[in-house]
Amino acid sequence: MVVIARQSRPERPDLVFEEEDLPYEEEIMRNQFSVKCWLRYIEFKQGAPKPRLNQLYERALKLLPCSYKLWYRYLKARRAQVKHRCVTDPAYEDVNNCHERAFVFMHKVWMPRLWLDYCQFLMDQGRITHTRRTFDRALRALPITQHSRIWPLYLRFLRSHPLPETAVRGYRRFLKLSPESAEEYIEYLKSSDRLDEAAQRLATVVNDERFVSKAGKSNYQLWHELCDLISRNPDKVQSLSVDAIIRGGLTRFTDQLGKLWCSLADYYIRSGHFEKARDVYEEAIRTVMTVRDFTQVFDSYAQFEESMIAAKMETASELGREEEDDVDLELRLARFEQLISRRPLLLNSVLLRQNPHHVHEWHKRVALHQGRPREIINTYTEAVQTVDPFKATGKPHTLWVAFAKFYEDNGQLDDARIILEKATKVSFKQVDDLASVWCECGELELRHENYDQALRLLRKATALPARRAEYFDGSEPVQNRVYKSLKVWSMLADLEESLGTFQSTKAVYDRILDLRIATPQIVINYAMFLEEHKEEPNGRSGQARGCLPSLEEMGSLRADRLPEGLPLWTRTQLPLSWQAYERGISLFKWPNVSDIWSTYLTKFIARYGGRKLERARDLFEQALDGCPPKYAKTLYLLYAQLEEEWGLARHAMAVYERATRAVEPAQQYDMFNIYIKRAAEIYGVTHTRSIYQKAIEVLSDEHAREMCLRFADMECKLGEIDRARAIYSFCSQICDPRTTGAFWQTWKDFEVRHGNEDTIREMLRIRRSVQATYNTQVNFMASQMLKVSGSATGTVSDLAPGQSGMDDMKLLEQRAEQLAAEAERDQPSRAQSKILFVRSDASREELAELAQQANPEEIELGEDEDEDEMDLEPNEVRLEQQSVPAAVFGSLKED
Repeated sequence: MVVIARQSRPERPDLVFEEEDLPYEEEIMRNQFSVKCWLRYIEFKQGAPKPRLNQLYERALKLLPCSYKLWYRYLKARRAQVKHRCVTDPAYEDVNNCHERAFVFMHKVWMPRLWLDYCQFLMDQGRITHTRRTFDRALRALPITQHSRIWPLYLRFLRSHPLPETAVRGYRRFLKLSPESAEEYIEYLKSSDRLDEAAQRLATVVNDERFVSKAGKSNYQLWHELCDLISRNPDKVQSLSVDAIIRGGLTRFTDQLGKLWCSLADYYIRSGHFEKARDVYEEAIRTVMTVRDFTQVFDSYAQFEESMIAAKMETASELGREEEDDVDLELRLARFEQLISRRPLLLNSVLLRQNPHHVHEWHKRVALHQGRPREIINTYTEAVQTVDPFKATGKPHTLWVAFAKFYEDNGQLDDARIILEKATKVSFKQVDDLASVWCECGELELRHENYDQALRLLRKATALPARRAEYFDGSEPVQNRVYKSLKVWSMLADLEESLGTFQSTKAVYDRILDLRIATPQIVINYAMFLEEHKEEPNGRSGQARGCLPSLEEMGSLRADRLPEGLPLWTRTQLPLSWQAYERGISLFKWPNVSDIWSTYLTKFIARYGGRKLERARDLFEQALDGCPPKYAKTLYLLYAQLEEEWGLARHAMAVYERATRAVEPAQQYDMFNIYIKRAAEIYGVTHTRSIYQKAIEVLSDEHAREMCLRFADMECKLGEIDRARAIYSFCSQICDPRTTGAFWQTWKDFEVRHGNEDTIREMLRIRRSVQATYNTQVNFMASQMLKVSGSATGTVSDLAPGQSGMDDMKLLEQRAEQLAAEAERDQPSRAQSKILFVRSDASREELAELAQQANPEEIELGEDEDEDEMDLEPNEVRLEQQSVPAAVFGSLKED
């Protein structure tokens, strides 16, 4: 150890060096202004006593007083040395002085870290004034760009002590630097109960459109906070006009009116101005536009009234009840009951403010005034004046009608007529509305037995206007178009039939047809009316006079020589009812004309029967021209019935034949059944063969299969066994053995009764061939699998477990290949030009039993064998093929 004594400065401690320090000392002597050398030396002496370490720092800083690294490490080490001491220890003052010396030398170096550490060190000591002044010095010493590093710690220091005035002044200085932090200041003001200044600051923030909340709050949320603050603290917020602020919010935030109105009322309630609060609630109820806002305001209003009643009752129970208290309590109860009873009407008012043209809501409002005639009249008057027919939701004419009905129910018919008369002059949007008003005018007179007046009103409604317009011409007023309203004309026709003459009623119906506004029902009603009065063209009654002569009576005149497109009623003189039908037919097309034709043809046949057969045929041909398949069945059956009863059987069969082609596919099967039944009754069973053949060719597989079975059964009954077998063979091509087991069982039973061993073997061969054919048809397999999956609640993917992700069609193809391979393995071996069947013992026994059964109808065939039959194997049988006459198959045999 080397000790160097300093005689010149006895107050300084002696420098003590150890042998390990000599290399560092020598390096420092060589580079005494090198910070790295001093730092290596200091790092080496970290374990040395604190005085010696501090002495080393002091030596280094004496030579390098502006080194930030040395000062930072030195101050950090000095703070750590006094960390666990009492704050009153003199060592703290030494550390403070050390910091002050650092700032003397570091005044030109902008390092906020040293200031932050020093301020935090002073905060830990609890020296409030010294700390505050140090923060102020730091803010003055540092550039403004680094003030953001100081203020968070400064504000935390201000909030940590109950010095609101100091904190407020500090926050005001901070807001000049960072105005966007106003929310933090407002929260501090609320916590320190300085609500007036908090409200002012919050109002400033709300009015600043450029303000962006750090907490992510919207302008409405800030406004809502302001309303809550000023409404709940009316005694502490004096510098702001609460009423003006909240009403300003009502104009800005129209989607939150309910909360703002409740806040304003709450402000007056807390201020003790209860009547003013009621006025606010009433104003809110009269102005809100949505049901949600109304519900908020009304619930708050009702709660306020309940609290007032409860407070009054509690006060009376504590101080004793007096007469004035009872009157006041009764008044408050009456006010509360009236408020509750007004709720439906107030809610209706809200809905009408949303849409004043809502007709149904006006009717509901009238119902709410039930029992108060004056209010009902005022409501109806306001409704008809407010509702715009072009903007109305609902039928606006119902308001006028209900208004007139109200006066009628009260016995004021003149007033009701005046209202309906005014209603006829209203510019409705739809012609139907005005037509309903005219009809109501007529019904009003009818209810009071003013029949002539009712007729006059409806005739006036249907009179031609000075300026005619089309019914759907929206540019014209409805008063110019109502003359084409079928509703008014229909009512007028009904009244004319009941009250008018034949000529007036006929004129009304003719006018309807001339205006081309009739419906098929109107035409039928007109014809029925004429038929009831039995009127003929020349005004003569009867059914035979004036009838249209038949083509036989007209001699050389033929219907096909008449001008094309000319309706029958214009060619000759028809009964008036027939003319009505003909005019209706000329007005409408299919399918609207269906009812007219059905009624017309039925009436024609019922009246003339077979006397006008050619005329009836012409009518049927005209009706069937362009008839859709959906409506053809009824007409064809009626046509065929006419021919059967009055015409020729071959004509009837021709009609049935046409019907099978003209009807819808879903009706063809029924039509063929009717055709076959009628043909069998008229011509006999044998005549139905061609019909069966046609049906099998046309119908779907399912229906064709049924037709084949019936056809074969018929041939069987006729003794034509070969024909029946040929039919079964043909039908087998559309019968999959897996799904049509009933057909194959029927064929088997047939062969058992009428066949022999060879025919049964042929049936089995056909069955295997058909099954192999269906096994290779992927589309058929797909449909069958879908059917199976629908019945067994499975899917196509069940065919390949574990491969649910594969395509369904690919699975079907794989399955088809497997089935085809199995079919090839199952097929018997074939010779080059011979079809051989190898019998097993079981099949041999089965065929023997079938051959032994007695068959009285069996046909004995020749048993001549070929010369080479002896060369066959014992277990092989050769099948002989014989030609079958083509007449057996008929049209079943393919060309």
